[in-house]
Amino acid sequence: MTKNNPQAGSTFIKSKKHARPSASTLSAPAIAVLATLAMPLAYAGGVADEAPELQEGSKLPQVRVNANANGDRAIQGPTRSSSDKFTAPLLDTPKSVTVVTSETISQTGAVSLTDALRTVPGITIGASEGGNPVGDNLFIRGYNAQTDTYIDGIRDSGSQSREIFAIEQVEVVKGPNSALGGRSSAGGGINIVTKTARDTNFSNATVGLGTDKYARVTTDINRVIGANTAFRLNTMVHNADVAGRDVVGGERWGIAPTVTFGLNGPTRAILSYYHMKSSEIPDTGIPFNNPVTSGADVSKNGGGTPFTVDREAFYGLKNRDFRDTQTDVATVDLRHEFSPSLAVRNVTRWGKTGQDYIYTQPDDSKGNTVRYGTVWRRANTRVVDTKTLANATSLNGEFLSAGIKHSFNVGVEFSREDTDRGSFIFTPGTNNPLTGTSTCPTAGAATLYNCTTLVNPNPYDPWLYTRTQSPTLTTVETRTRAVYGFDTIEFSPQWLVNLGARWDDFSSTLFTPATATAGTVRARVESKFDTYQAGLVYKPKANGSIYLSWATSATPPGNDGGDGLDALTVQIQNLQPQKSRNVELGTKWEVLPGGRLSLSAAIFKSDMDNARVTAPDGTTENVGRKELKGAEFGLSGKLTNAWTVFGGYTYLDGIIADNGFTNTGTAAAPRWTPSPFNGNAFPTTPKHSASLWTTYAVNKSFTIGGGANYVDRQFANVNNNKYSPAYTRFDAMASYTLNQSVSFQLNIQNLTDKFYFDRVSSPHYAGVGAGRSASLMANLKF
Repeated sequence: MTKNNPQAGSTFIKSKKHARPSASTLSAPAIAVLATLAMPLAYAGGVADEAPELQEGSKLPQVRVNANANGDRAIQGPTRSSSDKFTAPLLDTPKSVTVVTSETISQTGAVSLTDALRTVPGITIGASEGGNPVGDNLFIRGYNAQTDTYIDGIRDSGSQSREIFAIEQVEVVKGPNSALGGRSSAGGGINIVTKTARDTNFSNATVGLGTDKYARVTTDINRVIGANTAFRLNTMVHNADVAGRDVVGGERWGIAPTVTFGLNGPTRAILSYYHMKSSEIPDTGIPFNNPVTSGADVSKNGGGTPFTVDREAFYGLKNRDFRDTQTDVATVDLRHEFSPSLAVRNVTRWGKTGQDYIYTQPDDSKGNTVRYGTVWRRANTRVVDTKTLANATSLNGEFLSAGIKHSFNVGVEFSREDTDRGSFIFTPGTNNPLTGTSTCPTAGAATLYNCTTLVNPNPYDPWLYTRTQSPTLTTVETRTRAVYGFDTIEFSPQWLVNLGARWDDFSSTLFTPATATAGTVRARVESKFDTYQAGLVYKPKANGSIYLSWATSATPPGNDGGDGLDALTVQIQNLQPQKSRNVELGTKWEVLPGGRLSLSAAIFKSDMDNARVTAPDGTTENVGRKELKGAEFGLSGKLTNAWTVFGGYTYLDGIIADNGFTNTGTAAAPRWTPSPFNGNAFPTTPKHSASLWTTYAVNKSFTIGGGANYVDRQFANVNNNKYSPAYTRFDAMASYTLNQSVSFQLNIQNLTDKFYFDRVSSPHYAGVGAGRSASLMANLKF
């Protein structure tokens, strides 16, 4: 059994500019890796299905592993979080925590973080826009959580689309997250637990082929080298188009080696590196059919849902649009145990993440779609590198004082993030040369293909531009210092109190040099803030708990470090952090023999009292308020030895209680009145969402499974006049074990080929969900 390893470290990510290969073909390095990794297929009977491997150095050894009636091992779910900031088992933690295990990730056929999170209700995916970069734009309980993703407990900065080939599990913590991670939203955070070297030899590989040019190969090889050292290597090559979408798709490849020294001693060092590179054509979605309530176009009122066009309608340009990313992360993780009840840990992480892209936003804001049946091909561009360097030290342990047990974790964290953000320039520009603006009465060659038709747009229109990178870069430097402490106080086996507090010193500086058309821009924010969490836990039985908790969060100006919607500006630099608080009443139970099924339920209320809105004098001030009420239910585990389930339901009722003021007069004679959007629903917040994934072992060799995801209507703006309709999506899986070395798994995604929209948040378009696709994987052990 491995020892506990708290996940408290830091992140640094690095990327270089690189030439963009064709999105339809694999690059030379990727082809070489693919050919090498496919070699085990030549050996009959030499490979087996990949069993979920538990991460060395985490608390995953406490996972319950039982054998079903057919002798197969099945993970019931972790009893603790991977992070020592959680000072009690999950059953006794007064928070809503959902753990997506490697087993669930594998069974559902997930190949990205957003795929894996589809099984967690209450999380939605936002669309990209001018200020919102392409990547994992996540919303948790209605709040933007784009910057609230962590790797092994440390903030993962920089916009990106995260892979799962080196992920052990994903932990979703709902509710204010600032006491755990510092600056954050009120919705929660996502902690990615990575794979590290273990003290067991194994060699696993998965080779998959499917529809829509799907091809994927992953390997996971672990070797014990010496009495106390192990090496692990995870690799991935992936290529696929998006089912049902014209042109969209791409490739990626990655490698993640780790070495662990001191596997069985009191002192341990884990050295790891992560590299991933991708090239793709990003999706653009379908524009909203704008609601028209006055003027000449009122008879064309569309009601605010996306236009009814063919699912494959792609408004971008294949010869112009691209997205290249590269991520590199290196980590040194040191731990020493003074005794079984006291340990110290220090983590240093550095890296750089970057992406260059041009993607076409089908802009509906110029009146073209309603009036002319045309679309302006607005080019959103970005050239960005985010460098981070961080260090964290923590002390965790247990002690008795006056007969009362304390389980504690205290620590300090330091981080530095530097972002350089630029854009591309086109010659000639991207306006319609016939009008000199983005107005498109016609489409086609005369508009330089900057305008296209709403129905049957041609993504293969010739690109008539030259592209250069703008010499002007906006630089944002962000620094944080923090100290924190957590304690679970056990007064008796029935009563526990969980306390946590954190102090952050946050500063961020923005600089944009002067250009021919604009002067130098400088902005700076310095903010010190405290955040807290507290919870009372009552255990009527050893296998159950009832809790009441309270927690706060703080979102300072410039929260995203210059690479997202919450960027620092001159207008907001002097504002205070947005403050949120959450009250939650919940219960958790482990039922059925051996506690093989986990059940949880909670009701909660969240308020943001210091929201940034427009004040009566036209400035931006902390005078707004948001309110959220909700409830959720979750289950995970086994109903019988052969039947597993994972899923839940979330209800969210979020309103914008005070959205500030709006000018109903003129610029010269302003008249400030309360916002007409007061009382409207949160954008990107479905009132009802539910998911269920279940599998059944028919016999020792054959397992079938399926899943359903329901997401209610989602508004795309605070006006609440643009929205994506509700949808239900079904998936299916079947696996067959040939022998101890080979098994096969078939996944069918979107079984009914549902045409739905799975990404909003941009007020201009909604992202189209992938159509039906199928993939067949061979899971090998050699």
